[in-house]
Amino acid sequence: MTDAPWLHIIGLGEDAPQGLSPASLSALKNAEIVMGPPRHLSLLPALDAERIAWPVPFADGVTQLLALRGRRVAMLASGDPFWFGAGTSVTRHLEAQEWVALPGPSTFSLAASQMGWPLERTACFGLHAAPLARLRSALAPGARMIVLLRDGAAVRDLADYLTGEGFGASFMTVLEALGGPRMRRTDAVADALPDVAFSHPVCCAVEVQGAGAVLPLASGRADAWFDSDGTMTKRPVRALTLSALAPRPFEHLWDIGGGSGSIAIEWLLSHPTLTATTIEPRADRAERITANAAKLGVDRLKVIHGSAPEGLSGLTPPDVVFIGGGLSEGLLAWLEDTLPQGTRLVANAVTLESEALVTLAHARLGGDLLRIELAAAQPLGPKRGWKASYPIVQWSVTL
Repeated sequence: MTDAPWLHIIGLGEDAPQGLSPASLSALKNAEIVMGPPRHLSLLPALDAERIAWPVPFADGVTQLLALRGRRVAMLASGDPFWFGAGTSVTRHLEAQEWVALPGPSTFSLAASQMGWPLERTACFGLHAAPLARLRSALAPGARMIVLLRDGAAVRDLADYLTGEGFGASFMTVLEALGGPRMRRTDAVADALPDVAFSHPVCCAVEVQGAGAVLPLASGRADAWFDSDGTMTKRPVRALTLSALAPRPFEHLWDIGGGSGSIAIEWLLSHPTLTATTIEPRADRAERITANAAKLGVDRLKVIHGSAPEGLSGLTPPDVVFIGGGLSEGLLAWLEDTLPQGTRLVANAVTLESEALVTLAHARLGGDLLRIELAAAQPLGPKRGWKASYPIVQWSVTL
């Protein structure tokens, strides 16, 4: 193989071919094969190259493209191929010298320019194949977001979602075929979207308004955010637990005894690079964890219906482990023998038996031991008094 790259990844917009850069036009002229979605191929000028339409499903096209290695190939993608685009789906299979990228303006840039919004302060979402609930944590009055959608019908879905979450007063600008001669702009309010058909490609610029519930940024969100059968780490203890877990970018959590999933979900809400696996022995609770995660737009959570430690073998190794239920001498021994040095472990003990286990483990392995005693004001006859919760002993250690 020569040192020259065999693949050029070309970003183009609805204004192609006029909007293509000289470098992109040169790459197309010199290509033996041009591969891209049919809509992209239809925007090209006359070329001598063979044209190959990208198949469905998308992954089949990656395999087909890689089989062309060694020939002069141009791959077409929308706008900037590396911002919610197809670029990384291909380049992760290639060496750096095999490809060159020639991006065009992203849809986000074009939409921000239409709206006059500072892009650095505008949330950007690519929801071609992701649920609308991905937006949930960003919904707050005054927030601005640009949302890429899979097709025209998804515009109505977005308006209905905003309305259902209490943000029907949000201003929506629907931008079809943005940047090209077929561009159409529709300004509306989410709960009064006109009954018209929107067409692909489409995106929406949204300025959030309304009285819907806003998800707080700090750990220890209100218990009402999570559906539960009563088995869950309550808000104040959850805040202390997340502090002890101390999430850092790119870390993976094991949540043992998931309950409602509140710990793992709040872990994931801390940063978009975090991942988690929760294991829960009861099937109904495992289903509830999945539903809670979906409602809050968290899709980096793997839910395992099973028991620990048996169900832990073969899972992605953790950086941090939380034991919220099922604490036993056997589980602690398995974790000590299995987890690599440097893994952080946090365990919450409620019963006298589990408290004894973490007390002995603390004496043996060190770490921090914290006793949490909380009381809340409750009616007491015609007046009020303090109602104490069960005390919790929290042990945190780095193995």
